[in-house]
Amino acid sequence: MNNSKVKDMELFSLVRNFLTVYLTEQKKSSQNTVRAYKTAINQYFQYLTDTQGIPLTGITMKMITRESILSFLDDSQSKCSWNTSTRNHRLNCLRAFLSYAADVSLSAVSCRAEIEKVPLQKKTDSETIAFMSEDAVTTILNQPDGSTPKGLRDFNMLVLLYDTGARIQELLNIQLSDLCIGKSSSVKLHGKGNKTRIVPIMQNTVDHLQNYLKVFHPDANMQSLDYLFYVKRDGVKKRMTEDNARKLIHSYGEKARIINKDVPKDVHPHLFRHSRAMHLYQNGMDLMLVSQWLGHAQFETTKIYAKADTEMERKAIEKASGNNSLGEHSNSERYFISDDDILRRLMALD
Repeated sequence: MNNSKVKDMELFSLVRNFLTVYLTEQKKSSQNTVRAYKTAINQYFQYLTDTQGIPLTGITMKMITRESILSFLDDSQSKCSWNTSTRNHRLNCLRAFLSYAADVSLSAVSCRAEIEKVPLQKKTDSETIAFMSEDAVTTILNQPDGSTPKGLRDFNMLVLLYDTGARIQELLNIQLSDLCIGKSSSVKLHGKGNKTRIVPIMQNTVDHLQNYLKVFHPDANMQSLDYLFYVKRDGVKKRMTEDNARKLIHSYGEKARIINKDVPKDVHPHLFRHSRAMHLYQNGMDLMLVSQWLGHAQFETTKIYAKADTEMERKAIEKASGNNSLGEHSNSERYFISDDDILRRLMALD
């Protein structure tokens, strides 16, 4: 990449140092925490490139204004069905970056002042959870072309995302050693606050995963720390980023919507989590067990909180799931590398 194309090299350096030095080395933040900051910055920068019709290389510090941040939060909350907590979390991540930037660069002081004008959103009792119908989910699962390596990978990502109700970060964090394939198959998910939970996976999903493993992890040691889903860069296997996963899921949602108008606009990973939970609940799974399965803690303060082990969850999920087929799948798109892709890597945003 030609650095002369980058209009604001200082912003470029501040982002990289914030992620790789300040958070990682000085604050000793966990990988999950660093990824959360990356996600917020990536999403805001992507919003700026989309709305202003510029490449990533064209973003400057002067573009970071109260108006653009508010617009980004409002737009994302609408399109991605963010709840108040997600919106405020993204805002706090951007505040943390600009606070760091202002401490080391005078040019960022005005930006910090701008973001301090953006208020946190108050939570209301009227918030609803968006979810897809089972038919809409099936239509999306039908889109990847399993005859291609990329289609096979993407299909298995979508299937496991739905079957486990995992957050996208949890899904991409899965390593081979987290899988337990056998009579009672399950996967260990690494969630928020370094908490882990074991979630049963259904036999249909296991069958698909075994086909995937033969192609992407032939003869692999299942105690390996290799990521289950990965991308190859310069011949090296690397963890896929949340940003890449969101883009491919969105693209399959777009294709599915052409076929089935029941598929919502702007399909995103968390919709699969909400949808799976809602389908299980609608089919008779106890709400408290759904909460346990999702890794939520909201029932811990109640006297009637019920702790279920993996086999209790399995029986309830099997009963609620029935024998639904996950369907076929079709065409997929190939990745391409641009200057923006390279810049994201140099800024440690990828």
